[in-house]
Amino acid sequence: MNAPSACPSPSVAADEAPLQFPIYLDYSATTPVDPQVAARMCAYLTEKFGNPASSSHSFGWEAKAAVEKARKQVAALVGAQAGEIVWTSGATESNNLALKGAAHALREAGRGKHLITVSTEHKAVLDTMHTLERAGFEVTYLQPQADGLVTVEQLQAALRPDTIVASVMMVNNEIGVIQPIAELGEICGARGIVFHVDAVQAAGKIAIDLRALKVDLMSFSAHKIYGPKGIGALFVRHNPALKLEAQIDGGGHENGMRSGTLATHQIVGMGEAFALAASLLDEEAARIRILRDRLWQGLKALPGVVLNGSETARIPHNLNVSFDLGGEVSVAGQLLDIAVSAGSACNSANAAPSYVLTAIGRPAALARSAIRFSLGRYTTAAEIDYTINTLHQLLQA
Repeated sequence: MNAPSACPSPSVAADEAPLQFPIYLDYSATTPVDPQVAARMCAYLTEKFGNPASSSHSFGWEAKAAVEKARKQVAALVGAQAGEIVWTSGATESNNLALKGAAHALREAGRGKHLITVSTEHKAVLDTMHTLERAGFEVTYLQPQADGLVTVEQLQAALRPDTIVASVMMVNNEIGVIQPIAELGEICGARGIVFHVDAVQAAGKIAIDLRALKVDLMSFSAHKIYGPKGIGALFVRHNPALKLEAQIDGGGHENGMRSGTLATHQIVGMGEAFALAASLLDEEAARIRILRDRLWQGLKALPGVVLNGSETARIPHNLNVSFDLGGEVSVAGQLLDIAVSAGSACNSANAAPSYVLTAIGRPAALARSAIRFSLGRYTTAAEIDYTINTLHQLLQA
């Protein structure tokens, strides 16, 4: 991988960089902090270290101004208003705040207790739903089609008079498929159902316009988009009828939705990362699509290779394939100098087959043999070619 490791100036352009090991093809798990982002953050660790809540001196004023600039930068990438962005510690907290906050507030208001989600959601959503079930809510888990997608008809069939929240991720973290969020949002909007979308794997990779989408709540993370770990955000649409019950008590920060001293340096990093992604979105997606297609063309001729998820409704950055080798053989474990994932990073220690692949009908052996190749800003053609050649040597030996 050719990304710098700290706060220096950027290295050579990815297409010109020499092949270095180990090769990193696990950008869906996390990304390196872009040098431009790291450089912006450094000053807020050592010089501009004020507390944004300190309103009586210039240190606090400067920190608050930086936080609000970052809020605008995050909002700009996704077509939101700055005041609709709530800072959190990451997407897991954003999902918890969105789902628990909305569900409890709506039940308290007498609206109902039924929730809808998809069985292939990230664990941050699924485990939150399980917690809500233990609190007396009822949850319907939609089963995706063989291509990993859910349909409008499935959502409509699951609706009940007491349905209050639906949650569907925009891009699946394992197989990279893009759900029909616009169409699903229309259904929820027409029924007055709060619609939450986990957009962690979508932001900065595909266009998002919350001015057009009927989405009430949307979760984001910085470390999937070349920003720092430990910082995220939740979009909360301006709507007097939309109330969230806070999950953290304290000083009433973030309009009472998320208490705690704001981590200015991390927030600055997230803002810079989102601004950079906005400027590079189309160019970067086009370049990565070419590399992803090159990888697929190099692998599809191998015996027993199966593509997981829709071939068309997917982000350019993801290629998830299984290897039908007649047994439960881990190909990923043999790629010693190539960093890939056998599933979600959050479940890498679990020996069970991927629940995402199981949900779309893959048998256990295929699910266990899957590899998620996820490409990013520093991926090069040389790395892709090396990966193809390595797999050919392994599987045709």
